[in-house]
Amino acid sequence: MLKARTVEKIVQAREQAEGEGARVRRGIGGGQLLQVDPFLLFDHAEVHPPAGFPDHPHRGFETVTYILNGSFKHEDFAGNKKILGTGDLQWMTAGRGVLHSETPYGNGGEGLQLWVNLPQNEKLVQPAYQDLKCKDIPVVSKDGVTAVIVAGEYDGQKSPVRTRTPTNYLYLTLAPGSRVLQPFPEKWNVFSYTVFGKLTVGPEDKQQETVEHSCIVYKPDGDCVRLANNSPEEVRCVLIAGQPLHEPVARHGPFVMNTYEEIDQAIKDFRNCTNGFEKAKNWKSEYMKKHAK
Repeated sequence: MLKARTVEKIVQAREQAEGEGARVRRGIGGGQLLQVDPFLLFDHAEVHPPAGFPDHPHRGFETVTYILNGSFKHEDFAGNKKILGTGDLQWMTAGRGVLHSETPYGNGGEGLQLWVNLPQNEKLVQPAYQDLKCKDIPVVSKDGVTAVIVAGEYDGQKSPVRTRTPTNYLYLTLAPGSRVLQPFPEKWNVFSYTVFGKLTVGPEDKQQETVEHSCIVYKPDGDCVRLANNSPEEVRCVLIAGQPLHEPVARHGPFVMNTYEEIDQAIKDFRNCTNGFEKAKNWKSEYMKKHAK
């Protein structure tokens, strides 16, 4: 019989400035909750022109962008250009180095971004992308619950996404009166984030109702997570779990390595356009060219 995990911590994702004129709700990566190993950051953003996240670098981890509604444009220094629409996913392995731009396309929209740490022996892998259209992401609808399987598996179905750091990522819609009992390996770390509505979390004898934009971290004291919708309207949330790396973390802005000597090297490499950042020299996104005039 499955044993539901209890709640370790609940934080309210606070809105803050980010990028150029954009605002994000940061559930992980801020002062309230620095990380949930292997997850470094979780943002919920609604962005409209002229705001955005123009040219910026990354090294040492993966970024996962899931679009809730609207459209965003990705450009990078290798010449890649993608338009992500409602329900689309981009799983980007920054590895040894990426310089890119993420900006609203058309009227912009709303999305979620997760940063997944890479293990020490994979931090300098070649950059890679997994771009999935909404139609290519498996969806399971059953007993009042609709689960978009962004990564990992749910109810016997698996996402085609390959995860270097083992990760399970579900986007869930719960009708009134429905519930989810999702198993995870006992040693994995798990959190959920409520996008809309009031989500009830925890074992039946220790249930807690949470409000919109709550980020909930669960204790490693069970083999599943129980979520329920006891409210009269639907609830939308994400449920994310990952295998912890148990490695030292050194971070500075868009760079995440294991030591601060490696962070210093990442900064030098970016400034000098070397060791993975060669294509950064003289590159500007279409967004920056337009706004530089």
